[in-house]
Amino acid sequence: MLRVLIGLGLPYAGVLGLLPWIASADVYVLGVPLVYAWMFLWFVLTSACLFVCWHGFDKHAADATQDDL
Repeated sequence: MLRVLIGLGLPYAGVLGLLPWIASADVYVLGVPLVYAWMFLWFVLTSACLFVCWHGFDKHAADATQDDL
């Protein structure tokens, strides 16, 4: 359950949950509106969340199947 929360719940909350507040801000990051920078940031953060899930929960299962071959 924790890996689903990290892999799907955190990116979902970050993108869709906080998007109304981010979209209402009139802030620019390096000349780009904050809402676009926020979405681009979550492309990277979603990949990081999926890596954490794989490294923490599934990597050891993949290593065990490699040893069986």
